[in-house]
Amino acid sequence: MSRTFTMDDVAVLHEDNSILVVVKPQNIPSQADASGDTDLLTLLKQYIKDKYSKPGNAYLGLVHRLDRPTGGVMVFAKNSKAAERLCKQIVEGDMTKQYLTAVVGCPKEKKGTLVNYLKKNALTNNVYVATFGDHDAKRAELDYEVLESQDGLSLLRVRLGTGRSHQIRVQFSAINCPVFGDVRYGGDIKRGCNLALWAYRLEFDHPVSKEHMVFVAYPPEAEPWRRFDISRYVENFSDGEDGEEDGVPLYTNPQTDDSDL
Repeated sequence: MSRTFTMDDVAVLHEDNSILVVVKPQNIPSQADASGDTDLLTLLKQYIKDKYSKPGNAYLGLVHRLDRPTGGVMVFAKNSKAAERLCKQIVEGDMTKQYLTAVVGCPKEKKGTLVNYLKKNALTNNVYVATFGDHDAKRAELDYEVLESQDGLSLLRVRLGTGRSHQIRVQFSAINCPVFGDVRYGGDIKRGCNLALWAYRLEFDHPVSKEHMVFVAYPPEAEPWRRFDISRYVENFSDGEDGEEDGVPLYTNPQTDDSDL
């Protein structure tokens, strides 16, 4: 569903001289693409320019992306040194991303690891499962846990081991549990529903202070998320198995109702 986004649609979780952490709305591109639609990076650059009365173009580094239909936590770098250090954390696996997704059906195993080799068709922008050794096929790995099942759908927590395009959507479609609302890869469609894939947790070390930071954003209070007791799972994962006892600050964004979007 096409719409025009503004900063009123973007929740800012944290901002300092080095980083800007926000909740990306669903259906906005992370950066400019062929559609010409408003993108999050451009919107945030204008936000910085206006807020600090900066002349010329404001710098903002895009260090990772979310697919257009996916919403959730993203971090941007406000200077080149921060961008370099955040990118290094991604490459070395020190920045961790976790997702919530509602899939059709239920995986056979309650906990598991999916490993596939994925290949992208540049003409259609579709990603498909290929075979090991296939030209340009890239290894994709993720861990998942089934949290609960309701009305033919299952709520899963997913942690990525790699960051491939459309990875979660393609890998769960390959085991006949496509993401709900996924037009491209075979998920059940319900009018007015967004893709049920949400980047709910992001953690990394601050690029300057080295403070370990954990950011959590609830998915919208909308279908199909409202079928599940989301707070039961999200609030239990503040920064690890020991809760908040280690003093790591937790930045959260509560659920919002976007059923009219």
